[in-house]
Amino acid sequence: MDGGYNVGDDGLGARGDSFRVGADDFELDGRPVRLLSGALHYFRVHEQQWGHRLAMLRAMGLNCVETYVPWNLHEPRPGELHDITALGRFLDAAHEAGLWAIVRPGPYICAEWDNGGLPYWLTAELGTRARTRDATYLAHVERWFARLLPQVVSRQHDRGGPVIMVQVENEYGSYGSDQVYLRHLADLLRAHGVTAELCTSDGPEDHMLTGGSVPGVLATVNFGSQARDGFAALRRHRPKGPLMCMEFWCGWFDHWGAEPVVRDPQDAADALREILDCGASVNIYMAHGGTNFAGWAGANRAGGALHDGRLQPDVTSYDYDAPIDEHGRPTEKFWLFRALLAAHSDTPLPAPPSPPAALAAPASARLTDWVPLDAVADALGTPETEHAVPPTFEDLDVDRGLVRYTLDLPGPREPYPLSVRGLRDQAVVYVDGVRAGLLTEDAPTLPEPVAGPARVTLWTESLGRVNYGPRVGESKGITGGVLHERQYAHGVRAVGLPLGAFDDAAAVRALTAGGTCRGRPGLYRGTLDVRGAGDATLELPGWRRGFVWLNGFCLGRYWAVGPQKGLYVPGPVLREGANEVWVLEVEGAPGEELEVRLG
Repeated sequence: MDGGYNVGDDGLGARGDSFRVGADDFELDGRPVRLLSGALHYFRVHEQQWGHRLAMLRAMGLNCVETYVPWNLHEPRPGELHDITALGRFLDAAHEAGLWAIVRPGPYICAEWDNGGLPYWLTAELGTRARTRDATYLAHVERWFARLLPQVVSRQHDRGGPVIMVQVENEYGSYGSDQVYLRHLADLLRAHGVTAELCTSDGPEDHMLTGGSVPGVLATVNFGSQARDGFAALRRHRPKGPLMCMEFWCGWFDHWGAEPVVRDPQDAADALREILDCGASVNIYMAHGGTNFAGWAGANRAGGALHDGRLQPDVTSYDYDAPIDEHGRPTEKFWLFRALLAAHSDTPLPAPPSPPAALAAPASARLTDWVPLDAVADALGTPETEHAVPPTFEDLDVDRGLVRYTLDLPGPREPYPLSVRGLRDQAVVYVDGVRAGLLTEDAPTLPEPVAGPARVTLWTESLGRVNYGPRVGESKGITGGVLHERQYAHGVRAVGLPLGAFDDAAAVRALTAGGTCRGRPGLYRGTLDVRGAGDATLELPGWRRGFVWLNGFCLGRYWAVGPQKGLYVPGPVLREGANEVWVLEVEGAPGEELEVRLG
């Protein structure tokens, strides 16, 4: 390692070593040490593949791994905890791989993750009071941290574990300036037993560093290039202390319907070299991105610095153009980064592990069982309820998935325009059972007027909650109302169809048994015969938009608008022989072919 200290083959030093933030450097037992970290989110990688991905980080020349913690994944309903020990298991795997660990528990994480990691029920209750000193919000955070932090505390470096640093909030200076809130979080972490070093991370701008840093807590900066300028901005606020780029953006994420974002590997390597030449520590974001399984991808809003414009939903893949791709394979960036990082190690870098096994032979299947979307909602969704005005997803307790709204327009009346106010995010509209159009935020009015009497059905879908900016926490579904000419329609019946409803595999099989495919929206089921199971890509030629499950594991959203063309299938999800496939098609399937392909 730089600074003349060899951290050893396991990268961690011995039990009892003291890791601390020194006056100029990070220190291990008083000797300078540089953090060479990589971001890898345990919740975006199949657990059986954690070991391989962590070994890839070591082979690239890293001595540390960083991960966020998504509150909404682990507490989907108030008080209902889901696999909270996953974080602990991941930290144990990091320790076994010889890596230190930086934990960023939020409570807000951004991460291009639905709602920035905040539970929808929390932001529905609090609105803009979230991420502030508001007493109700802080009570929720305190209750959450009391459950989560034991996973971290028992694995801290001073107890023989890998955790050397814990972050306070996340890029708070890009959102607010409530110093009382930030200090409370720092104190709360300490009160729950966090003895590891604390830090914050923000963009290298004055308003971000003043809004997001905490006196007495290490401040770090996030950027993708121009390291000297970024660190100069940090030094204006913090003349002393280690320099660290907590997020070196070596790639970027993609949005549905937009061109893919790629970064020239040499350009990224040159930017990394500049960070290292500054004598700074770094966390490569992302070292390995993984996948937004189960519809957890977030969304952004366009509009420059305000981030208040058109919705831009994130794709299912979180490949991020990272040095280790979505399948866990080294890219050109990997080898360039490895060459740079090897010069900062006192020992030869380990060889990369063998690549994950790939599917031995392609497979395809026609999906022969089908049930219409209405029947799916009636069988698996929430009980239908009637409301004066359309309820939001939050009102119906739906985090990810669909909501069906039904209303009856009175008559007789002449044709009038039908539009939706406050639509988030899309609605496929049927009038008397016939498709009448697709509405969006930008185009909320049907192309043809509607006469009364008529029954109107609107199938709305959340394309991901906003994860960054002032509109984090905004509601989904119809947040205003349905207008016929200038008159609101009332007496709206609603059914929620959360993606979690498909966790009941027996109910799904019973629902689809014996149905006949029609090439229409609905739930399709079939079987793929697999020989030589391994990592694969699932393609859905001609299918338009929806979700896919393989053996009950939700691979995520597909959408014909691209740029993503297929869905990553982790090898552990597949099995030899018959593999059950479910496709929930929202807009309408491709005629009579109804084929899926695994390759």
